[in-house]
Amino acid sequence: MEIISSMAGWEFLLRYTHFLAGVCWIGVLWYFNFIQTPFFGTELGGQAKSAVTRGLVPNALWWFRWGAMFTFLTGWAMVMMKLHSGVAMADPYMTKILTGGLMGTFMWANVWFVIWPAQQVVIANAENVAGGGEPNPEAAGRAGRAGMASRTNTLLSIPMLFFMGSASHLPSFLTGNNDLVYWLVAGAIILFVEAQALIGPGTATQKPLTTVSGTIHAGLALTVLLYVVGVLIN
Repeated sequence: MEIISSMAGWEFLLRYTHFLAGVCWIGVLWYFNFIQTPFFGTELGGQAKSAVTRGLVPNALWWFRWGAMFTFLTGWAMVMMKLHSGVAMADPYMTKILTGGLMGTFMWANVWFVIWPAQQVVIANAENVAGGGEPNPEAAGRAGRAGMASRTNTLLSIPMLFFMGSASHLPSFLTGNNDLVYWLVAGAIILFVEAQALIGPGTATQKPLTTVSGTIHAGLALTVLLYVVGVLIN
């Protein structure tokens, strides 16, 4: 029973739970952005939008937000275990993990403090209108904000997964000791991207996020940019 009697075993269980929760979270995120949102833009999807919003979306959002929560908690628990075991903050492993962790933390915050509150308004409005009530004039704006935050999360998920995977499987990357400059530059870039989730939709910098292909390309471009920053600075 080494899996429950050793620190390595507990670390594995945390990692396993982190993987399970992460697959749930990112899977539902990609479903929303790659499948559901484009479907709502079609004629058939427009007709079904109210019923889907009232019936399917609340259940999907439950798995979405709790997948995010357990991914967030287990991820930072693993970081604490690494630090407790003697891995230094400046270790290349930690630099890569914390870069991914920073993006993952912003994504978690977007889920719980932007997307979920906004979607509660949207769902309540759909229920009210279906029952014969007047539409809430705030619902469309809140839906736009939730959509932009969700697209921002989709963009961030691409480099986030790259940095998480590179921690153990790309040992030649980020091996220097110039961490302060790296964090100043990489952190500023990530903060700029995160800002797109917090400002209203419609600004010029958000144009790539208005389409699925634009979001994917922006995510890949951010991955390459952060990789180049790591290579050149660190």
